[in-house]
Amino acid sequence: MKITSVTVRKFEKEGNRMKGIATIVLDDAFAIHDIRIIEGDKGLFIAMPSKKTATGEYRDIAHPINSDIRAVFQKAILEEYEKINEE
Repeated sequence: MKITSVTVRKFEKEGNRMKGIATIVLDDAFAIHDIRIIEGDKGLFIAMPSKKTATGEYRDIAHPINSDIRAVFQKAILEEYEKINEE
């Protein structure tokens, strides 16, 4: 599996912890939209797309199965976010 495209839309709202939304494409064949870029207490991290359940909890719709793949996603998305911040 290879990430073949990363697109980031940056948010500029003051005081908002969500800094942007990302889309990644895997192997030029599968896209994951609405990955949130969040400013946490320890820096930026990604949150996978989720939906609210009947009990009021949020559940990821799509997500990496292990921490190694999550780290690959996060690295690619945050690198693109930093790149558009420099422009």
